[in-house]
Amino acid sequence: MRNPYAPGAGQRPPELAGRDRELQQFEVVLERVARGRPERSMVVTGLRGVGKTVLLNTFKSMAMQRLWGTGKIEARPDQSIRRPVAAALHMAIRELAPRHRAPERIEEFLGVLKAFAMRDPSAAKGTSHWSPGIEVPASRGRADSGDLEIDLTELFVDAASVATDLAVGIALFIDEMQDVPASDVSALCAACHELSQSGGPLIVVGAGLPHLPSVLSASKSYSERLFRYARIDKLDREAADLALILPAREEEVEFTREALDALYEAADGYPYFVQAYGKVAWDLAPRTPITLDDVKVSAPEAEEELAVGFFGSRYERATPAERDYMHAMAQIGDEPVATAEVAEALGRKPSSLSPARDSLIKKGLIYSAERGLIAFTVPHFGRFLRAQPV
Repeated sequence: MRNPYAPGAGQRPPELAGRDRELQQFEVVLERVARGRPERSMVVTGLRGVGKTVLLNTFKSMAMQRLWGTGKIEARPDQSIRRPVAAALHMAIRELAPRHRAPERIEEFLGVLKAFAMRDPSAAKGTSHWSPGIEVPASRGRADSGDLEIDLTELFVDAASVATDLAVGIALFIDEMQDVPASDVSALCAACHELSQSGGPLIVVGAGLPHLPSVLSASKSYSERLFRYARIDKLDREAADLALILPAREEEVEFTREALDALYEAADGYPYFVQAYGKVAWDLAPRTPITLDDVKVSAPEAEEELAVGFFGSRYERATPAERDYMHAMAQIGDEPVATAEVAEALGRKPSSLSPARDSLIKKGLIYSAERGLIAFTVPHFGRFLRAQPV
């Protein structure tokens, strides 16, 4: 019951070790925006299990502590961001509204927000549009053209104007940002570009897989200058040890040096794995300090849990053809591999494997590291596959 470790999707670990640089970067962003200085929006990238969502949630808490308006969405490849963004900005404005001295300004913005939310070009003509639960009447002639690029830009500008009244900012957080549909990415970049020029206090903070920067640059050439990019990876030895030692010390439990050596070797510094191995080692250790023998006994159970929950759940989503493709990747190696090598290993033409590859990318199981190269989005996934029957 006293076990402090938390291996979970987006669950904040008890000690957020090794992310001081990113936290300081975001602190600077918040402070500069608050002072009316020009600042870029921010994008965090990395593999699954390195703590992107945890960092995004921590950023959100930091913004809320400064009394900013905040909203968060999780992108989906088959869904326009129009309605999720409307809901997120509705939440952000509701956080600011009680402190605003001009209720009519809030109502005016909510009218624009409602118009934006209800203007869904994909809705069948004559059908009743989705209502976002805003009781003021929808405005006309603002953020309701049906062109997402125009509408999103106008909506962001108006939201930033409300935040300016209170001398604070608004932060929109987008998780799984690589899944935003291509046309919507273009609209989002255009809206952020307009804000960066006008200096409006609204920032977009995204998190996604390593290929997210190339997704953004493919939509707008200036996106490389539009965002501040932060690539996060596995923890170094000192940070991984702190993630285990400090929470345990709060419960008057220690680790031997040999136990920490073994845990780092097993987890390889990936934050999710650090929590997973630490949790099982704690549960199975009879007393403090937790020793090398405790780690040896607990490691197989931790690996079994990862095989089912972290690796297996993803593997089960793949079709037989997609599994063959991933097994071929795993046999070649753990580094990014050439698509031509995968085709050669399977004795197929590269063009015939494009559907399997594209489907795996869409499912978030692999990503294109650069042209002609692919890699797993999950650390150690190749090792897991090599242990599975083909």
